[in-house]
Amino acid sequence: MNGNIAGSLAVVLLGLIALNGWMYLQQAAMTFYPDRLLGATPASWGLEYEDVALSTEDGVSLHGWYIPRRGSDRVLLFFHGNAGNISHRGESIAIFHRLGLNVLIFDYRGYGQSEGRPSESGLYRDASAAWRYLIEERGLDGQDIILFGRSLGGAVAARLASQQRAGGVILESTFSSARDVAASLFPVLSRLVVMRYGFDTAAYLGAVHYPVLVLHSAEDDIIPYRLGEKVYAAANEPKVFVAMRGDHNGGFLHSQPSYERELEHFIGSL
Repeated sequence: MNGNIAGSLAVVLLGLIALNGWMYLQQAAMTFYPDRLLGATPASWGLEYEDVALSTEDGVSLHGWYIPRRGSDRVLLFFHGNAGNISHRGESIAIFHRLGLNVLIFDYRGYGQSEGRPSESGLYRDASAAWRYLIEERGLDGQDIILFGRSLGGAVAARLASQQRAGGVILESTFSSARDVAASLFPVLSRLVVMRYGFDTAAYLGAVHYPVLVLHSAEDDIIPYRLGEKVYAAANEPKVFVAMRGDHNGGFLHSQPSYERELEHFIGSL
């Protein structure tokens, strides 16, 4: 009898080990959806721009665009989500341009024309490279930089915000942590496998002591609204929460014109 129990436990243990090994390998493909082809440039949207080359501390070359706004000394550093590339963010860039901001948007390693392969630590290095570019090559003061992160980019922005003193942080349709997302999508499976990525937005926000704006939609079909609320709860004062409308990818458009007004109010308050 005891031998049967031990044998069954061994089978279960081996099954869990195999499951964890397989899921560990699959998590990269489940997290990152890069697109190498740039389908447009800011010129396609009627905006002037400069091609930008960023160099990371581990020697990866990244590609980005600097979209100037004449008469403005402030820059929005844009961290996009886990899919596509910078050429798919034209509508958002146009909004921030209308709001009077220069914009630096770049592709993470493995996305667009950037070298390398994406990873959590790699994305954090990419963010630091973009910050250094604005400080060292553009001669900006940190107070004149606003960090913006959408979806996965929210975790990247929050990580950078915890290390650098920017003028403000805007987190849109993002999540509290990768584990919280996994628990909401796979309640049982997430308890059985080792998480390869942390992307712990909530933890990073604990070290941020300057203005934070969190925007999330109750109709978000990918990141549950309660995770957006958890992000807001983790942030220190001063902070603002804005409820949006619409789905995960199009909420900022469905929420117009109030979306743009809320951004304008927050930016003006910095």
